[in-house]
Amino acid sequence: MSQPASALGRGWVRACRVDDVPRGGAVRVEFGRLPLAVVRSEDDEIFAILDVCSHADVPLSEGEVDDTTLECWLHGSRFDLRTGKPTGLPATRPVPVYRTMIDDGDVYIRLNEEK
Repeated sequence: MSQPASALGRGWVRACRVDDVPRGGAVRVEFGRLPLAVVRSEDDEIFAILDVCSHADVPLSEGEVDDTTLECWLHGSRFDLRTGKPTGLPATRPVPVYRTMIDDGDVYIRLNEEK
């Protein structure tokens, strides 16, 4: 998206700097009671996903990133960062994912609209 952050409209919030997220890693950001994992792939794609595993209620941001999936550190459930759908057991329920955009090195997340 090429429009400046001031023109984004309601629902977009600044989460962090791109440089705060390690390549091939994730960081946790919280918006009130909503914990999100901001994930950066090895190809520098940025994703936002609920930071709670649907199987074991633990932070996904502490897991391993592999391309466009995030693996839960506790039991190995894997989630597609584009859809939130589980791609590996034991999780069977998806987790919400959120739209992201980069503006001037900042990561913005659209909170009021899941993908």
